Amino acid sequence: MRATVIHAPHDIRVEEVPDAAVQRPEDAVVRVLRACICGSDLWAYRGEAKRQPGQRIGHEFVGIVEETGSAVSGVRAGDLVVAPFMWSDGTCAYCVEGLHTSCVHGGFWGSVGFDGGQGEAVRVPHADGTLVKLPAAAASDEHLLTGLLALSDVMGTGHHAALGAGVRKGSTVAVVGDGAVGLCGVLAAKRLGAERIIALGRHEARTDIARIFGATDVVAERGEAAEAAVRELTGGQGAHAVIEAVGTEQSMRTAVNITRDGGAIGYVGVPHGSGTGLDLGVMFDRNITLRGGVAPVRAYIPELLEDVLNGAIDPAPVFDRTVALAEVPDGYRAMDDRSALKVMIKL
Repeated sequence: MRATVIHAPHDIRVEEVPDAAVQRPEDAVVRVLRACICGSDLWAYRGEAKRQPGQRIGHEFVGIVEETGSAVSGVRAGDLVVAPFMWSDGTCAYCVEGLHTSCVHGGFWGSVGFDGGQGEAVRVPHADGTLVKLPAAAASDEHLLTGLLALSDVMGTGHHAALGAGVRKGSTVAVVGDGAVGLCGVLAAKRLGAERIIALGRHEARTDIARIFGATDVVAERGEAAEAAVRELTGGQGAHAVIEAVGTEQSMRTAVNITRDGGAIGYVGVPHGSGTGLDLGVMFDRNITLRGGVAPVRAYIPELLEDVLNGAIDPAPVFDRTVALAEVPDGYRAMDDRSALKVMIKL
């Protein structure tokens, strides 16, 4: 089968690799229909996250179950499924508590020795605890299938950030970051009842999506200018809830400085850069809460799935370019130079 592998920074290739196959009773093999490139994939692409030459890559996919191991009972061949960006057994203490990303038997797609999502098929460990069945009819609905693909990562991650920030009905929310996760954070905040949503972003095509998703205001400035703009919009107080979806020192500093006293920050941007930008003294004095981290997307898929299926939310617009599997290297280049927001791979 063909799959995407990374050999070195800026060296992404689609190559022939061994076919995905059931190896353990708990496994399933999923034939991929749609996959995508994540902003976090770019850290490996740019050399900021280490990968072994020839390692698989990609962690978001929707597909059809082709085969299952003898211990799998929750899905069967022919089922349309979505996979969260990490596999989990669904039974350990962490999974029971809803923290599937800490599963004692869990792992991340594309880890050494495991399939990545950007390929023709994927071996899924712990299929019963990982995969979520989708309506079969969704396979023939292009727009719906695209929205369901977002449940594998960015929609659930935006939702995690909104929960961490304590978004509630009537609250004022600020979102730092105009990538796919930040935009899904806007959508999640709207879903949770936020009255005012301020999106911080400089790219008009992206902030246009933010407005579609529910943003009431857009701040294009950065740094101190952005902080001043948000405070002006909020009567000098800042936002009750702030979503940090970038992961740099500057973005975290901005998040702290635009949070209202007694407010909270939900952080989901993968940390990278020279530091955290946190001033614990400031946060202590102003009673600012910090919550977030790796999103346990598997815990959120069931409730978000219902809303995607009934049309209450539609995250599909975050995908602004589609490529074939052979064109995946072009997709990486497009996201790296910011000519694409999020690239979908159609198989």
